[in-house]
Amino acid sequence: MVLLRRPVLGILELDEGLTPDSPCHVPREGSLLNPATFDRPIITEMVEGAFADIVIRGDPTLEDSCTAAARRLVERSADVISADCGFFIRHQAAISAAVNVPVAVSSLLLVPMLLRQLSPARKLAVLTADSKHCSKDLFGLDHPADRARVVIGGIEGGEYIRNTLARPFVRTSVDQIEREVTACIAQLRAMDPEIGMLLFECTGFPVVTNALRRTTGLPIFDITDLCRLTLTTISSSVLP
Repeated sequence: MVLLRRPVLGILELDEGLTPDSPCHVPREGSLLNPATFDRPIITEMVEGAFADIVIRGDPTLEDSCTAAARRLVERSADVISADCGFFIRHQAAISAAVNVPVAVSSLLLVPMLLRQLSPARKLAVLTADSKHCSKDLFGLDHPADRARVVIGGIEGGEYIRNTLARPFVRTSVDQIEREVTACIAQLRAMDPEIGMLLFECTGFPVVTNALRRTTGLPIFDITDLCRLTLTTISSSVLP
């Protein structure tokens, strides 16, 4: 019998300020950190100093910690590298240059592709945990007409972001996440009826993606979709 090693997803994790006596949370259904989401093994490495507030607002000094953690993941047999915060997009180029496996740290990498799936008359809405720090220069769009077709909405000021920024991290209920994201989507659609697709930047949102696909009737993409796409391109290998 031939035994195969399935592709492994390596995830760069935020530094959540946890202590040895902090509660251990089981990854939720549909979340980035749940192996069942991909039917693939998952390994993680914490990026030293990558507290949520620092990653969200951007700090170039994190680059060395990001690349070091990515190399550790590859040494542990990661075949694809992602990250547990969409704002790691600022370090995508450095991480890609540091390792020889596909790197997809943020769903924001999908923005150019998703715009081309839409009619020119329709818009893409990017939903983020903090719209104050989610600027359009993170989207990989050079043409002003493309940038004009992207609208940004955030849930800053809500319970989710307060819990995320807490040290140690506090877990927010799925119901609360759904309420906050639903309200944000409703506000965006009221202001921009041309919205035809949604993209979730925040890696905490995939736990409500399926529910909101049903209630909004819109296509919704998140980091798990990007990871699945990348993982399917990696062949299983024969175990030695």
